[in-house]
Amino acid sequence: MRISYDSRASRTGILIALVVCASAVPARAVALDLQQSMGTVTGLIADDTGAPIAQARVTLTPDGGAQLQGATGADGRFSLPNVPAGPFQLTVAAHGFAEQALTGRVAAGEVANLSEIRLRLAVNAGLIDVTPSASEIAEQQIREQERQRVFGVVPNFYVSFVPDAAPLNVRQKFQLSWKARSDPMQFAFVGFVAGVQQWRNDYSGFGDGASGYAKRYAAAYATVWTRSLITQVVLPSVLRQDPRYFYKGTGSKRSRALYAMSRSVIRKGDNGRWQPNYSGILGSLASGAMSNIYYPEEDRRGARLTLQNTAIGIASEAIRNVTQELFYARFTSRHRRSRE
Repeated sequence: MRISYDSRASRTGILIALVVCASAVPARAVALDLQQSMGTVTGLIADDTGAPIAQARVTLTPDGGAQLQGATGADGRFSLPNVPAGPFQLTVAAHGFAEQALTGRVAAGEVANLSEIRLRLAVNAGLIDVTPSASEIAEQQIREQERQRVFGVVPNFYVSFVPDAAPLNVRQKFQLSWKARSDPMQFAFVGFVAGVQQWRNDYSGFGDGASGYAKRYAAAYATVWTRSLITQVVLPSVLRQDPRYFYKGTGSKRSRALYAMSRSVIRKGDNGRWQPNYSGILGSLASGAMSNIYYPEEDRRGARLTLQNTAIGIASEAIRNVTQELFYARFTSRHRRSRE
């Protein structure tokens, strides 16, 4: 009888184990199926200049699902796992910045890496404690511009990658010009130009040797400084125009090249509207005329040389803009970082 009882108990235990296993299999299958129906949404939050924003609040609302929340790290990146497959709405908020909402879609098992999300500084006093003025916004933007260098070496301060950048005041226009003209690379460039002039014996009235080179260097630097001061500070301040080149970056190469060339005769006003480049054209005439006093009397050619140099200056600016649009921008350090 004892053996019969144990056999029944053993069979009962086996039956219970089979029932438990049978019930566990569907549960695991449901969990696996649920996991496979989810996706992950990642992205980068940055300000207008491309600098990452830490601790930005990210709220994701799936279509018909519960909200998911997260925050960006020190590098401005966020990752939201277990997002139900399908469309969703994403809302991003950070202190001092205007809230931004966008929509997207994630597929089951997919990692959806969103394009960089840029937040604008809040201009509503209800959103921030102190509303930044246009001058303060411009100050932040030109600080970023002053870090821009082609190949990390050659200064590229006079290009704005922010299409609607805040206008500069008189002090900021002078500050940007001073930063560009006092950069070590500027002195090196002028030194090279003076060396070429000496080698070709241009402006022979300066003479030869170290004295001749020093005079050529001083005249070349004074010419550059005069043109910069007039075309990038004085006239832009009087005529309320922005001395910077505004990078286009979209469209075909032909359309971008035509845009770049036209910026030699068109300039953005401080009011944000495009207008004839009075500052550049009149400034080239004025600086060309003034530059005559830096050279020996026998090398001065009066109005003819002034007009010739003005035409050369406009053409040079057009070439420089095309190079900026199609080449320099790709290798400008600040521009590259803002795209990462």
